[in-house]
Amino acid sequence: MAAAVPEALLFPAIRWGSVGPLLLISLAIMGSPGPATISLVATGSVYGVRRSLPYLAGIIVGTTIVLVAVATGITAALLAVPAIGSVLIGISAAYILWLAYHIATAPPLSELTAAMEAPSLAGGALLGVANPKSWVAIAAVFTSAHLADDAATDAAAKIAVLIAMIIMILATWLVAGTSLAPMLREPRRARVVNAALAVVLVGATALTVLR
Repeated sequence: MAAAVPEALLFPAIRWGSVGPLLLISLAIMGSPGPATISLVATGSVYGVRRSLPYLAGIIVGTTIVLVAVATGITAALLAVPAIGSVLIGISAAYILWLAYHIATAPPLSELTAAMEAPSLAGGALLGVANPKSWVAIAAVFTSAHLADDAATDAAAKIAVLIAMIIMILATWLVAGTSLAPMLREPRRARVVNAALAVVLVGATALTVLR
């Protein structure tokens, strides 16, 4: 029978005391309102959790791609080219405006049918990658703590921790959106709430871009 491998040998260089502060920083910065999180609230309120899961999965995939780009140093190389930032902002703004229009014009829940498509996995992934807040917030969080002396171990540990936080934060915003569902059954109230969500979504994106 093989001897058990001590935990200290499996994770020899992890600074476990730094994990807590990293979790708190990521919750404060990555969990704050932004284009992706507000869009999840709006999507969850209009389409419900089940129909919004592909969109949630897409945003998680896109945001994880940004995280890996930050961890591997690709971000610094990309942002060194001014045109790249402009392209990302342009793509994000175009998709946000499209999504805001569909949210603002969505019918009340009482009139919603299965034929009306919720935002897709591909759309979520596009927003996750092109979301300006993701690049800034993840870069800030990633450099805020060191979990190991070895660079590769440090990067791998932070990627693991932050992927878990990305999933938790985004899923929480989606579920939070369902609390607005009862307000969307009456047509007049639904139009007001949907329009307000669309305005907040566009406003959050504009604030992110202008910062």
